[in-house]
Amino acid sequence: MTVDRDREPDVWRTYAESDVPIVTQWDDGAHAGTEPGQSFSSSSSMPSLVFDMLTDLDVHEGQRVLEIGTGTGWNAGLLAHRVGAGNVVTVEVDRAVADSGREALRRAGLPVRVLHRDGFLGFPERAPYDRVIATCGLRDIPFAWVAQTTPGGVILVPWGTYYGPAEATVRLVVSEDGRSASGPFTRPVGFMRMRAQRLVRRAHAAYVPPGAMDRAETSVTTLRTADAAGFVKGLLMPGVTHVADRERDGRRAVWLYGLSDTSWAVAVFRDGHEQAKVCQSGPRRLWDELEEAHRWWEGKGRPGFERFGLTVTEGGRGSVWLDEPAAVLRRDGISNPMGNQGAR
Repeated sequence: MTVDRDREPDVWRTYAESDVPIVTQWDDGAHAGTEPGQSFSSSSSMPSLVFDMLTDLDVHEGQRVLEIGTGTGWNAGLLAHRVGAGNVVTVEVDRAVADSGREALRRAGLPVRVLHRDGFLGFPERAPYDRVIATCGLRDIPFAWVAQTTPGGVILVPWGTYYGPAEATVRLVVSEDGRSASGPFTRPVGFMRMRAQRLVRRAHAAYVPPGAMDRAETSVTTLRTADAAGFVKGLLMPGVTHVADRERDGRRAVWLYGLSDTSWAVAVFRDGHEQAKVCQSGPRRLWDELEEAHRWWEGKGRPGFERFGLTVTEGGRGSVWLDEPAAVLRRDGISNPMGNQGAR
């Protein structure tokens, strides 16, 4: 449904003020018109989520704040109202979005500094900050943000893995020596990816060329919850992405693809059948890894995102932990499930 603000201002305001996310840009600005584009690339977040994240950020009057992802400028405006416009810096990678957000803040009488640049680098010229907040989804948190935050400061980031779309905000507190930041996941969210961290993988044919299915290792599985607990599966299976096909004629294929090699696996589920055939090939046996991850999850009492946390350290290293930072997840010799799962 399209609503014209000039023709139906009351209806337009009702939609604009509703508690839903609103897409404000399609296809990185390449799309115009009133119809949807191929993929949304900027938005105004759901108000209730914005307020929940600001609660987690716990910002106080007079603190210095760095925001990654200006968008409409609304979140930066809320921060400016709290701490003062001169204490807020917001960074936006898209020039048109940055210009629009800057103008909206100007009209509101909030002269926040809006920068058109790569937010992954932060903005060291105004550091240190007491708070850093990202309004885009990340898979790799730069240590630059830690280095630009005061000891005891808070960094709030929507974070997930390349396994699937599931994300949660992580609330990191910078250590007293400034060499790391650590904290728990706080709530499930869904954000557009930082543009430099969008998933890019090989085409399906690069994994499964003609004849590959016939040469693949085969087995059967009873794991019909392959797409359940996706956030946790991603923690345990670094460098893997998961694609579930739509059901057709009572059949549904679930694919796993390796991101650092051409390992792949597929299970085909059929209505009325308890078992599904599995085919897998490559340096990693991805379906076997999925089964093992599921057993681990079951054995730990099916923990949700709220029992996990993240630590970011110098050199781009990091770790995911369960219940406490000392309980780092280790699997098949992997001590850093967060890792560097994709190039920027």
